Amino acid sequence: MFSPRVLKSASSLMCRGFSTGQMCRQGKAPDMAEVRNRLREIVGASTNWKDHQQALAERASLSQYLAQSQDELPAKTMKDSAIEAHLPLGTQPALREKYLNYHNSVRLLICYSHTWNKELKRSPLSIVTALVDKIDMRKNIIYPDCDIKFTGHVTWVGKTSIEAKMHMSQYHDGAYTDVLDATFVMVARDPENKRAAFINPLKLESPEEEAIFQQGEINKTRRVELSTASLLKVAPTAEERTLVHNLFLNTLDTRTVSFRSRILPPNSVWIEDAKMKGLEICHPQERNIFNRIFGGFLMRKAYELGWANACAFAGCRPTLVAVDDIVFRKPVEIGSLLLLSSQVCYTEGMHIQVRVHTEVLDPLTRQHSTTNVFHFTFRVEKDIPAIVPQSYGESMLYLDGKRHFDETMRSQG
Repeated sequence: MFSPRVLKSASSLMCRGFSTGQMCRQGKAPDMAEVRNRLREIVGASTNWKDHQQALAERASLSQYLAQSQDELPAKTMKDSAIEAHLPLGTQPALREKYLNYHNSVRLLICYSHTWNKELKRSPLSIVTALVDKIDMRKNIIYPDCDIKFTGHVTWVGKTSIEAKMHMSQYHDGAYTDVLDATFVMVARDPENKRAAFINPLKLESPEEEAIFQQGEINKTRRVELSTASLLKVAPTAEERTLVHNLFLNTLDTRTVSFRSRILPPNSVWIEDAKMKGLEICHPQERNIFNRIFGGFLMRKAYELGWANACAFAGCRPTLVAVDDIVFRKPVEIGSLLLLSSQVCYTEGMHIQVRVHTEVLDPLTRQHSTTNVFHFTFRVEKDIPAIVPQSYGESMLYLDGKRHFDETMRSQG
């Protein structure tokens, strides 16, 4: 069974990393303690809550080291950011509980290796996750007692943003097998995380690297096109409008000839009846190095609720197929009340598309602010009921879910 704790560990590795070449001992990949300690040195963070706040406040003085343009920075290669790290769950049993059942996990910053200036003791950049573009599962089972290997590197850069890819594999039956592939987009900010900051350009050294970089350009264009065509901005296509109208016609009660009288078709579930909600209080132990709630914690909580929603809907345990298009719209502060709402929004065959919306509630003003929207594709080993919208808003949720499902199927085809 796929562990949500490992999802968090994997996602945190994808978000941020630095080259193992900077910290390997006698050619060995670093262990997790070395990874975390090195990261704290680069950023200037502390494990102590009080010292941690003071260290981050002192980062403001690092603004003097920021480049005024990208031209001032030396180009880096993909090899400069290449990492390999191991999670020895098989050879070190004591780690199993920590990394499968404990909230804090791997923090390996690929992007800091691309931007690292060896002349500086600390990095003036605050690198934060902007988007989880895609997580594709290659294997449904992750073994709790077998070693895991993470590899990854920077694949594309703009002036202030970075795309990084990560691959995760696990040692089983004498060989490493693929577990997941993922693509993250990060942005560089100033030391106080208030404005954008320039990053090093990327130097391409082979036709293979040029092809990888070009795919990054394609990914960027696709993201812009998807945002432009969002159902929150423009009307559905003609084909989608026809689909929605056919769904409406299939729910009309022919005996009454009324727009208001609706009946549920056989083997179907109203979309209103396929929801699940959750609440989390965000404690300091879930903070990242920038004193905000760690994005991997948010992903894990959203995954757990989405999985439970799909499980309750299907009546059996689902497996994760893909995660895509997770935009980090707003940071979550320590002490926040985090509200999570999960919705089964589309089904097809044995697949379930789930959308999880997260928002923070300010108890003083009672205002809600969206922080993330997560899209999960699950699969079960049996046919499942069709999901049926009633209102126009629910129909847009349905179409949005279908778009994400179709994109996942295309990428895996």
